[in-house]
Amino acid sequence: MNRVLIGIRGVELPEQMEKILNALRALEGVQRAEQATLGQVEVEYDPYRLTVMDLIRSIREQGFLAGML
Repeated sequence: MNRVLIGIRGVELPEQMEKILNALRALEGVQRAEQATLGQVEVEYDPYRLTVMDLIRSIREQGFLAGML
C-alpha cells in the first residue's frame, strides 16, 4: 500500500470534506481515506489499482481543485 497527502482548494465546510472522503473511499483500491486537516486528505491506496492522478481526478469530479503535497 502507498500513502499520499493531497491538498484540496475550495473546501470550506465539513460537509464538503465528507463528500470528498466518500468519493475517495468508493474507489476500488482505496484502503483508507481520512481528513488530515480541512483541505487535506491522507489516502492509503493500492498502487497496482490506482495512481495518485486517479485520486486527484476523483476529487476534481466533486468540484474541487486538488494536488499532491
